[in-house]
Amino acid sequence: MHKYKPENKALWDSFVSKAKNATFLFQRDFMGYHQDRFEDYSLMVYKKEKLIAVLPANASDKRVFSHQGLTYGGLLFSDMLKLKDVSVCLKLVLQYFQSNGFAYLHLKQLPTIYSPIPNDELQYLMFVLDAKLLGRETFSVLKLDNKPKLSKDRVAGKKRAIKQNLVVKEEKDLAAFWNNILIPNLAEKHQAKPVHSLEEITYLKTKFPNNIRQFNVYLEDVLVAGTTIFETKQVAHSQYISANVDKNLIGSLDFLHIHLIEKVFKDKMYFDFGTSNTNQGRNINAGLQYWKEGFGARTITQDFYEIDLSSANKLDALFI
Repeated sequence: MHKYKPENKALWDSFVSKAKNATFLFQRDFMGYHQDRFEDYSLMVYKKEKLIAVLPANASDKRVFSHQGLTYGGLLFSDMLKLKDVSVCLKLVLQYFQSNGFAYLHLKQLPTIYSPIPNDELQYLMFVLDAKLLGRETFSVLKLDNKPKLSKDRVAGKKRAIKQNLVVKEEKDLAAFWNNILIPNLAEKHQAKPVHSLEEITYLKTKFPNNIRQFNVYLEDVLVAGTTIFETKQVAHSQYISANVDKNLIGSLDFLHIHLIEKVFKDKMYFDFGTSNTNQGRNINAGLQYWKEGFGARTITQDFYEIDLSSANKLDALFI
């Protein structure tokens, strides 16, 4: 636990409604399943004893990053905080990192669909801080209360799957999908491994059994495709999608995702297919983008910024 008293006490006092003996607490939080890959520098921010914000982060070479082991991140804060409160909170976070010897914070924004309320406070504050835009990635997203219109290709894929008598099952065990489909495909096509090892994703599922769900597709009891879903209150996100070489011939991935969209997650607000980007957002896998848009998905973006920590004082003159 790190206690940090801001230089501008009057500004902080206004944030805590002039509460007596108010302090701003930074608690270093450690992400156990990534500790061998990153120097964790995650923060939990408290007003008195109430948690008001979290920043999943790691440190490297005098820089702090919105955690590089996470797809989403950024400074996440209570919906009770107003714009002025967020600006004070961000300023103090920047000062904290600077006081610990860092020069820059690389901040990734939370995609808007993952917030239950409007949340562009940080986007605006990046402008005020003259933060440098380093990258922008796209995500293919369905808004499920507006019935998606499937393309002819996706409908044809579903028909092929029905003719093959494919079956979708939700499974508690992720091992079959990881070992028989996902890992071999990534190794063969991209000479890569999943971001999460089987051990890591299994550990996470034990911690969040209702939020990490595995759906597999079977042809005569043989596993042919699957997806690992990360579920939040309003979003179902396909974190991993993979199938065997017959996926186009038998329509396995089309069948799977139409099933998820129309039946399993039909009451969610959004279905997120994730990114099709490469090269830090400057290129898009055309085939993958075409497939996702065939379900009716459209594009939202996620921005990545570099903040010079010495610029924190620019927030002092924000409100006049």
